Amino acid sequence: MNVDVLLGLQWGDEGKGKIVNLLSQNYDIVARFQGGPNAGHTIYLDDKKLVLHTIPSGITSRDTINIIGNGVVLDPYIFHNEIEKLKNENFTPNSNLLISRRTHIITPLHRLLDAASERLRNQSKIGSTLKGISPAYADKYLRRGIRVGDIENNSFLTKFKKLEEDYSKLINTMGFNMSDFKIENIEYELFVQKWFDSINTLKEFKFIDSEIYINNAISNKKRILAEGAQGTLLDIDFGSYPYVTSSNTTIGGVCIGLGIPPSSISKVFGVFKAYCTRVGNGPFPTELNNEEGEYLRKAGNEYGSTTGRPRRCGWIDIPALKHSVMINGITDLIITKSDVLNELDTIKICKSYSIDGKKHRHLPYDLINPGIIPDFEPVDGWKADISNINSFNNFPEKFKEYIKLFEKELKKPVSIISTGPKKEQTVFRQ
Repeated sequence: MNVDVLLGLQWGDEGKGKIVNLLSQNYDIVARFQGGPNAGHTIYLDDKKLVLHTIPSGITSRDTINIIGNGVVLDPYIFHNEIEKLKNENFTPNSNLLISRRTHIITPLHRLLDAASERLRNQSKIGSTLKGISPAYADKYLRRGIRVGDIENNSFLTKFKKLEEDYSKLINTMGFNMSDFKIENIEYELFVQKWFDSINTLKEFKFIDSEIYINNAISNKKRILAEGAQGTLLDIDFGSYPYVTSSNTTIGGVCIGLGIPPSSISKVFGVFKAYCTRVGNGPFPTELNNEEGEYLRKAGNEYGSTTGRPRRCGWIDIPALKHSVMINGITDLIITKSDVLNELDTIKICKSYSIDGKKHRHLPYDLINPGIIPDFEPVDGWKADISNINSFNNFPEKFKEYIKLFEKELKKPVSIISTGPKKEQTVFRQ
């Protein structure tokens, strides 16, 4: 039992990047197990901001091996840009980043289909990041996907050409032509050339049979941290379907996405914000479409690190958190962005929903139901700057009460409190 897991408990954007980066120095290996470049894990290096989309957040810990697992979908073009950013900051990712041969590749065709599908949906758009995530996972399950290991043999170009032929026909049946779309504001044909150039960057890295590598590491008592992307409420099975991502963001995704047995898992860290946010469309029971929501957005700088879109903001949702804690078997809670609430006289907490006049304390199957009304309870704010406090004992009493409220409702300890984006703005309780 030497694999710890770190997951998001909300709709993503909980601050997982900072926490993984902070904890990575205590682990031999950090491994991403699902998702793709729709993730945006933000790390602050002194005063510099680094956003990682595919590469694990432990990459800046030079003695820690980082692995892109088989459950991830990887876009070589975006990967190339990430590598260049890391090298510009004097990191050497070639020395501590490994990639699973079983990792599926996002092609320009997937991004093109993503854009075409969203255009057809009109008012019923999912809110895709248009990174080709869903089509890439779909091809994986249609058994026609292209994997990193294919780059090592002569089948890579043949597979791409066959996929391009199939996609051209599909796009035509949707009423479009390939030339109707740009990717990264680049004409399709030119982008394909750039994408193939980026394959050369990918070839610079060591491809591994990650399931063998990680299980050998487990046998040799290496400490491993599995890093999740997005959040539990975006899980393809247990999230707010159909407004979800295309992978299992929950604990089950760890075993599938890395090829490890459940018995190897020890601690499961669940990260959540002191309030709620969501990017894109989909249900959000505690959303605030008022001045309070706008305050949270501005105070928390709530804009998507991948898309730049303003995040929808709302009060904390206890039933949703209970759902996430239960699904994942969370052992330790981590709260982030507590400092965003510093100036508020009153903070509201949703402990239940009213549906058709009845109280519900659990997340309902049909979260899209417009009849769901959050039941808010007010609590006093702490009205103090907590961003530089380094001990739990030194926090204001009202803030301590806020933390203990979560421990009482979720029946798990809050082990780490983040009070700002920097590493030093973190309080460890255990």
